[in-house]
Amino acid sequence: MSPDTRLRDIQGHELPLMLAWRNAPEVRANMYTRHEISIDEHLAWWTGIQNRDDVRYYMFESNGRPLGIVGFTRIDQTNSNASWAFYAAPDSPRGTGSQMEFLALELAFGAMGLHKLYCEVLDFNQPVVRLHEKFGFRVEGTLREHHRLAAGYVGIVQLGILAHEWAQIRLDMAKRIQRSTEPRRL
Repeated sequence: MSPDTRLRDIQGHELPLMLAWRNAPEVRANMYTRHEISIDEHLAWWTGIQNRDDVRYYMFESNGRPLGIVGFTRIDQTNSNASWAFYAAPDSPRGTGSQMEFLALELAFGAMGLHKLYCEVLDFNQPVVRLHEKFGFRVEGTLREHHRLAAGYVGIVQLGILAHEWAQIRLDMAKRIQRSTEPRRL
């Protein structure tokens, strides 16, 4: 990973940018909450999570440019696990999702000291399911026709990874990401 990529605290002045990304049609299409979120709704949500111990959100930044959001929710200190999700800016460069996922796993199993990280993906979003699997997540179940959309019901794919599983592949994944983000030689 490049030393110029990181997860950092979200600054107050970045909340409109965060909302713009979240409201982008290509981001909303893959979320549980699909309506266009108002600034008032967004700010109320943000205010509501500020003093919670079970929620943390971070800005993904590359070369000083904000490019996405990583969130940890349902952080359970007793059982040492958490749920996570991410979304990239619609104009982010190719490979941003992989970089975000790597840093999220490093944070989860490093500073956060988790034993398990898990997530849910709408079943039609197979590119994200495959991305998680590439990073060592395993499908732990599918909730069939579990979430209602305007067009009907969709399933939810549940995935998880354990700290020792990440430890086994993290160096290989770091090398793969490094190779994929290096400038191409002609």
